[in-house]
Amino acid sequence: MKSKVLAGLGVVAVAAAALTGCSSSSDAAASCTNKIEKPDATQVTVWAWYPAFEDVVDLFNTTHDDVQICWTNAGQGNDEYTKFSTAIESGSGAPDVIMLEAEVLSSFSIRDALVDLSEYGANDVKADYTEGAWKDVSSGSAVYAIPVDGGPMGMLYRKDILDKYGITPPTTWAEFADAAQKLKDAGAPGVLADFPPNGRAYTQALFAQSGAVPFTYDSAKPTDIGIDVNDQGSKDVLSYWQNLTDKGLVAVDEAFTADYNTMLVDGTYAIYVAAAWGPGYLQGLEGTDDNAQWRAAPVPQWDTANPVQINWGGSTFAVTSQAKDKEASATVAKEIFGTEDAWKIGIEKAALFPLWKPILESDYFADLEYPFFGGQQINKEVFLPAAAGYSGFTFSPFQNYAYDQLQQEVTAVVVDKEKDAGQALDDLQATLEKYAKDQGFTLE
Repeated sequence: MKSKVLAGLGVVAVAAAALTGCSSSSDAAASCTNKIEKPDATQVTVWAWYPAFEDVVDLFNTTHDDVQICWTNAGQGNDEYTKFSTAIESGSGAPDVIMLEAEVLSSFSIRDALVDLSEYGANDVKADYTEGAWKDVSSGSAVYAIPVDGGPMGMLYRKDILDKYGITPPTTWAEFADAAQKLKDAGAPGVLADFPPNGRAYTQALFAQSGAVPFTYDSAKPTDIGIDVNDQGSKDVLSYWQNLTDKGLVAVDEAFTADYNTMLVDGTYAIYVAAAWGPGYLQGLEGTDDNAQWRAAPVPQWDTANPVQINWGGSTFAVTSQAKDKEASATVAKEIFGTEDAWKIGIEKAALFPLWKPILESDYFADLEYPFFGGQQINKEVFLPAAAGYSGFTFSPFQNYAYDQLQQEVTAVVVDKEKDAGQALDDLQATLEKYAKDQGFTLE
């Protein structure tokens, strides 16, 4: 049965590669973009798109005598994943180590494309990571990657705009809705926030805050999956946003477009519900108003007496099944971001949020003051508590497909206004169940 599942998922991956017209992955791994400090050492090829990553690679190569990293940027996110899928189907061309978002690990582990790192000392470093971060990279007893950075969520807001209209930063979603109405009633030129129909992982995180557990999956039983995307909590959350969008209290602009980026910094949105990487993203945008007063606060809650912390994205390093020297490759995955010096590069030059506890729990990280946020210690006040409260998430082995379908249903609700929230999520449930059966999965 597993072979049928793998064949089905492989066809999808090959089709995606054909549609994007990408080059062969072997081309991407053919040469290093960094200097090899010790040519006689074992070389491990790495694909990664982290900002300022070359500095981290140089640090690793300088401090390791037996292993050297040969780094290539093979594209970001789906661009890289498509090349990796092509390499899996052809049986060659993959790197030894690859940067993957946690949400796609199951999609590649089910295709036997990733090495179980528990066989190469992964559990020796387990204590260096939070429970939630480790859950995101493991399935049963298997460990398919080493966590790097995470996206615990908070709320970034324009203090100057909220002050102008007498609005207190909301601590609950009820207060958030009241603030949106107050801003509109005052005739403000913008809106309180955006609810992007292409939010995907963002939308799923909001559902999770209300108790959603959309998938149950264990790589030890790779053809079995539980699907529950039309639970009442998810319907309640989507209904909440449908109500706000129907009243024109929040925008429905697609995220991460040029127009969206402009509206993030020109005052169109007074609040940006963001991951811990959001501050770095925000600061890197052009056209930021020098007079804007940005601050950070915890993400609003449904019940402040029982807060639920959520996460939007996280990246990892995995060892591919095509790795020439799996032990050396595992060393790279475990150690490349395994020092304070490496993490200071990642934090100060790339605005990464660390999942490595020695730096995550350090005074250095907690006490960092951010001039963009008026000198606020946003890690200590917002993102560290959010990370500590995150308990992990289970993704499906066809997560990209599931997100594509979620995006379609959310669009039908908040943009096209063709469905209500309940119908949309019932339709999503039916679509994913059919897809899973067609791919050879057994529904639990």
